[in-house]
Amino acid sequence: MLNRVSIEQTDPPRSPKETLPTMYDLPSEDPQEPGLPDEFHDFQPQLLRETFSPPDYSPEQVFVASDLNLYYDVRHPLWYKRPDWFAVLGVERLYEGRDLRMSYVMWQEGVAPAVVVELLSPGTEREDLGRTQRETNQPPTKWEVYEQILRVPYYAVFDRYSDRLRAFTLTAGQYQEEILERSRFFLPGLNLGLGLWQGTYQGIERQWLRWYDAQGNWIPTATEQAQARAERLAERLRAMGVDPDAPDSE
Repeated sequence: MLNRVSIEQTDPPRSPKETLPTMYDLPSEDPQEPGLPDEFHDFQPQLLRETFSPPDYSPEQVFVASDLNLYYDVRHPLWYKRPDWFAVLGVERLYEGRDLRMSYVMWQEGVAPAVVVELLSPGTEREDLGRTQRETNQPPTKWEVYEQILRVPYYAVFDRYSDRLRAFTLTAGQYQEEILERSRFFLPGLNLGLGLWQGTYQGIERQWLRWYDAQGNWIPTATEQAQARAERLAERLRAMGVDPDAPDSE
C-alpha cells in the first residue's frame, strides 16, 4: 500500500494536479472506520450545514462537509481524518467550479478548514478530546492534525449524551479551551456563533447545535424562513379582514 509519494522534479515544475494524487485517485470511504454515523450523526451535521451562513463570504466561496475524508499530508497521501462536520472559507463551493467533492485534499485545495466540529461517541471520545497518544509509525491523532498540522482556528466538541459543548481556539499554536456562557461560543474570525438550541428538528425535540449571528439570533433554516413568511402573510390577511385558515369558497 502506498504511504509515501515521490515527486518527479521538472523545469518548469508541473502543477500539483499533474504530479500528486487528487480526490479522484484517493479512497473516499472506509467501512472499518470507528464511530460510524448513527441517526443523530446524520441530523446534527445537516442542521449545522443549514444554519452556517458566514456574512463575509458568498455561498459560492464556502465549502461545508460532514463525514468526508480530509487528506492532510502530501508525504503520506493515504492518511486522512474524517471530521463529523467542517467548513472551509474562501474556496469554491464546487471542486474546480464544476464537480461535487468526493473528499477534501489539502495539497490540491490549499486552504485548511476554518472550523471543525466533532460529535462524541464512545469509540472516538478520547481521540476527539486529545487524550490519546500517537503510536509509533502510526498517523497522528485528530487533535494533532487539527491543532498542529492544519492549524484549524476553531474546534468544537459536542457530547449529545450530556448535552455538553466544549470549544477550543488556536492560540499561539495550541488549543485553549474557552469558558462558555449559556453554552454559546462566538467565533470572531467567522463573525458567527455556535451554541445549544432547545427545539424541534426533523421531528425530534432536544438540544441541538446550531449557528447564530453577531446579534445573538439563531440563523433560520430554509424551512423556518418559509414558515416565517407564511405567518407574516397570514397576519397581513387577518389585518385586511380575511381569514387565512378559512376554506376557499367556490
